[in-house]
Amino acid sequence: MPEGHSVHRIARQFARNFAGLPVRASSPQGRFAEGASVLDGREMLQAKAVGKQMFLEFEGDTWLRVHLGLYGAWDFAGEILVDPTIASANGRMGQTNQRGTDLEEEIFDDAGENSLTSIGAPRRTRVHVRMSEQTKGLAEEGVEWPPPVVGQVRLRLMTSVTCADLRGPTACELQTPEQMLATVAKLGPDPLVGDPAEGEERFVRIVRRKPTAIALLLMDQSVVSGIGNVYRAEMLFRARLNPHTPGRDVPEEVVRQLWRDWVRLLAIGVDTGQMMTMDDLTAEQYRAAMASRDDRHWVYHRAGLPCRVCGTEIALEELGARKLYWCPFCQR
Repeated sequence: MPEGHSVHRIARQFARNFAGLPVRASSPQGRFAEGASVLDGREMLQAKAVGKQMFLEFEGDTWLRVHLGLYGAWDFAGEILVDPTIASANGRMGQTNQRGTDLEEEIFDDAGENSLTSIGAPRRTRVHVRMSEQTKGLAEEGVEWPPPVVGQVRLRLMTSVTCADLRGPTACELQTPEQMLATVAKLGPDPLVGDPAEGEERFVRIVRRKPTAIALLLMDQSVVSGIGNVYRAEMLFRARLNPHTPGRDVPEEVVRQLWRDWVRLLAIGVDTGQMMTMDDLTAEQYRAAMASRDDRHWVYHRAGLPCRVCGTEIALEELGARKLYWCPFCQR
């Protein structure tokens, strides 16, 4: 499932490429035809993400709420802001992109210059993305526009030069401003929304009164927004915290440490597009970690392998119907 960093990156793409412009909306699949007809022709005013949910505001007091869930993703085509991560994912945003990003890959802008290799500094370029291909065409010649619909597209949003196709979301619905605010009010704090200091106090307050295991609390979107299976496992290891510890038994300073670590890791994820959770890497190690999950995480997806710190076999269990990875020695 996409975690918070992915959804914030998607919202930024919409803010940069759609906000302030009239948008054509359609539902090629037909399942969102009525909603698309309401949006069609309206100007998009803003895009925002809260945790794993994105909200697009259109003129006429109308909001589009999208929750990608386990299978949802956005595919962008046309003129979009591209960085190496987006390019390596062939324009697809929303899934975890665990395939990695090769920072040595040649990525050229429309002037033929390799100006896209700086993570966090995207450039405007012309790309064409086809779901059935693993190639990226940077020339406008021969590009079919609008791009053909491929697969089951729930919603297509288009400007004159940019196209975004939504597939497989858990939720795709129109909301009034009051409904949008009510949805957001049910979500836990997000470091990138509102005052992080207030978010920290709210997070500490909730966790410290709960008898629920901390590993479950970190995945509860009403407790804290955006954390999924990968970040959960990595944050608990980084804090050397037993995942089964009840929230109310976790010392306050450790709870605060968890929040501040989430603030830091989320910012890294948004900037790089990867869930980078290892620190103090050399330049060579960093490139390897960006390219491969095997070199990026402490415990996630390492069941049966030796802990990178103590050598103990990394444990795997199911908790809350999700896989939990942790080190029984380091996280005693």
